Amino acid sequence: MNLRLACVALIGLSMCVAASAQGRPHVHGAATLGIVIETGRVTVQLDTPLDGLLGFERAPRTDAEKRRVEAAVSTLRGADALFRFTPAAGCTSASVELSSAALGLGHPDPSEARAEHADLDGTFVFRCADTARLTEVDVGLFNAFAGMNRLQVEVATARGQFKRELTRPAQRVSLVR
Repeated sequence: MNLRLACVALIGLSMCVAASAQGRPHVHGAATLGIVIETGRVTVQLDTPLDGLLGFERAPRTDAEKRRVEAAVSTLRGADALFRFTPAAGCTSASVELSSAALGLGHPDPSEARAEHADLDGTFVFRCADTARLTEVDVGLFNAFAGMNRLQVEVATARGQFKRELTRPAQRVSLVR
């Protein structure tokens, strides 16, 4: 997939993820995961209600809640542990961006500050030695966050786009159509 096509796919997928998040009911324990695969790179986008990560959907109020936020953010920043790709592809984390108005992270949409149910958006970029050998990803979100139970996964590759659903306790998502 050339860079321009990959950018269009990534923009389209991120718009679809955002639109589906706004168009669907807010469901605790459910999140959307977008995966875009291009030559040498995989981008994973996470859109999740804070409840699935923290057990609450607002800015932390107590010291215990603040510690829970710190632990969740630290876990999310450890992208190599959360997303384990086919070893032959040689993928390693290149960057992590987290955004949440309630948690004061990143550059969230200003309308999120007024939202009844706060969320978190994450973008995880991986550099890969050989994305042609990429066939699956093990997603560690269920193990890391007890409140997360279901992922709607949208995958975009040079060969097309498709959806998968992952429910606890399953972890593996096939990246082959």
